[in-house]
Amino acid sequence: MNYNETSDYLKKRIAESGHTSPSIAIVLGSGLGKLGEKIENQLVIPYREIPHFKASTAVGHKGNLIIGALGGKSVMAMQGRFHYYEGYTMEEVSYPMRVFAKMNVRQVLVSNAAGAMNPDYHVGDLMALTDHINLMPNPLIGPNKDEFGPRFPDMTETYSHRLLALADNAAAKQGLKLWHGVYVGVTGPTYETPAEYRAYRIMGGDAVGMSTVPEVIVAHHSGMEVFAISVITDQANDLGNGVVNDENDVVLQADRAADKMTLIFTDIVNQL
Repeated sequence: MNYNETSDYLKKRIAESGHTSPSIAIVLGSGLGKLGEKIENQLVIPYREIPHFKASTAVGHKGNLIIGALGGKSVMAMQGRFHYYEGYTMEEVSYPMRVFAKMNVRQVLVSNAAGAMNPDYHVGDLMALTDHINLMPNPLIGPNKDEFGPRFPDMTETYSHRLLALADNAAAKQGLKLWHGVYVGVTGPTYETPAEYRAYRIMGGDAVGMSTVPEVIVAHHSGMEVFAISVITDQANDLGNGVVNDENDVVLQADRAADKMTLIFTDIVNQL
């Protein structure tokens, strides 16, 4: 993978546009691209124009990189991500994180749409990740890329306590409830069976989804500070609630909750 070629291309595009190279990157998940519209003085670069970037084929993923101002800071936002279930390798899924590291990004804010397994959660709620359980292939498998980080990175504080405190402060100011919980990362593309929901709940999971964990692992390995948030778009179907998961409804529910997430992300950026 040619991380230098991609980062050099983006640095050139940013410089030519007169923008400041961002130290903050944001990843917007399914149906959550609305935050991108709040970014001011936008430079929009479609993924198809970026060397070695892949196409984002999932529903609700626009496939643009947006550079501009949010919360008074220069940011770079991905409107859509790459998933393992799309047929990409784990290195391809997490590729943007290493490009961001090459561009001297220091903080990465990640969002996703997730299914609730914690019975206290409801559709439209927000959950800040305090930890994860990875049920996907680890993106660091293979020869270690020493230029980014160590062979065996410690994962004790994968999710920054400092950024979590900023998120809690932002939510309190906006009068929003922000749950803290554990995210279970699975490959997809099938939604979970009732037995799987029960198993993941017993394991300690509060929400489940098909993204985020590979990006977080690589970002953490590369020395970046990470915050991640799940928008609860559906609920476990093992609770006698008659729920049937539907990808279009997931995107719809994410869109409805995107304004709340945007308020929290904007305030976090403003506090940095």
